[in-house]
Amino acid sequence: MSGREQPGSMPRGSQVLSADARALYLKAVQENGRLRRGGCAPTASVAIDELLGLGLLIHDGDEPGLLLAVDPTQLAASLSSTWQRQALELLSRAVSLPSDLNELAEAFHTPDQTGGPIEYVRGKALINQRLQQSVAVGMAEGLAMQPGGPRPPELLASGLERDLEILRGGGAMRTIYNASTRYHQPTRDYVSKLAGEGWQFRTLDEPYARLIIVDRRLAVIPVAEDNMAAFIHDPAVISFIVEEVFERSWSRALEFDGDRTVPQQVVSRLRQTIIELLLSGTNHRVIARRLGISERTLARHIAEMRDDYKVDSLFQLGYVLGSVPRREREWGAGS
Repeated sequence: MSGREQPGSMPRGSQVLSADARALYLKAVQENGRLRRGGCAPTASVAIDELLGLGLLIHDGDEPGLLLAVDPTQLAASLSSTWQRQALELLSRAVSLPSDLNELAEAFHTPDQTGGPIEYVRGKALINQRLQQSVAVGMAEGLAMQPGGPRPPELLASGLERDLEILRGGGAMRTIYNASTRYHQPTRDYVSKLAGEGWQFRTLDEPYARLIIVDRRLAVIPVAEDNMAAFIHDPAVISFIVEEVFERSWSRALEFDGDRTVPQQVVSRLRQTIIELLLSGTNHRVIARRLGISERTLARHIAEMRDDYKVDSLFQLGYVLGSVPRREREWGAGS
């Protein structure tokens, strides 16, 4: 039956009947087991279809538009047997599904032989799907370098429980963020919760590329073309990436546990970058986007630098900074 359930199909929810369908059936019983569809309110069509689908109402073959109520006791005995059989069939299919799809799964996860131990995946949705599949069976160690600014709050919130489960399952996790994330409250809250469970975070204020490593058996890196990533399976290449890229970056990065206080070194480097961009004529919006901070945070840094150099305008600040040797520019910590 196209687009509709066959009579007696298993209901999708735990309740056999909705309240509206139950009330409509009782109305039919009160009318000697007869119900005229045309005499019902338009809103009752869903309840009528529900009763027809279950088999508690049937069409009168002699009089179009007339519906007849069926004995629930007899229907229950018939449906109980049918549903038990369907349930056993579903259970059998669920048990055999992994083995039935095993050959297809092996082909899907095996690197393309024409490309050797590196496969290229295009599109964010497919890249994320492949990453989720790689950690679905559990992860003992995860390494990540996440460039750019603060993570979107909704992304952090949606992944928090999943990340906590990884830690509670014994996973050892390390992540490098951009230093600007220290000024982002949702990211600080996220980091604080995970750091309390053992996840290690650090921030790095120099440019770096995105990198994700799963159990040292898979490394994912971006490629020059947009929305494409390389999934690397070669153990020797992964070992090189871990030691020469991740570990070197990790050693230069500063610890981050979500605390609101920003280390002096981070503040100094961030403001040095702001100065260089200001002197090059870059506008505030572009500076904020490049650094991954809000324009409000950028304005606060500029205001504090004006106070430090005792100038009243941005023009005066640019003039003073242009004449001050770089090694002499240093600021204290802020939050």
